[in-house]
Amino acid sequence: INKSLTVLARVVQALADNSEHSGSHNKRRSTVRQAPPFRESKLTHILKQSLSGNSKTVMVAAISPNGADYEETLSTLRFAQSAKNVRLKVKP
Repeated sequence: INKSLTVLARVVQALADNSEHSGSHNKRRSTVRQAPPFRESKLTHILKQSLSGNSKTVMVAAISPNGADYEETLSTLRFAQSAKNVRLKVKP
């Protein structure tokens, strides 16, 4: 499960990075698009269609107000922010 979640985080980050590159009007920035590693885990391979733009995907982040869970909550919020930055175009 940990490997699948790590790969999912990398896929979401690659999609968010690609969204930033496609929305940028600054031509000096690098326009190298990073291919999301969908095939590196079964979870991301199964979710490829949902994460690729032909569906509406919702991210639910379960966080805790407990101070003992601070690091995990912060990590979850960072992941949710990364997922929020993903902008895809619907494919015909």
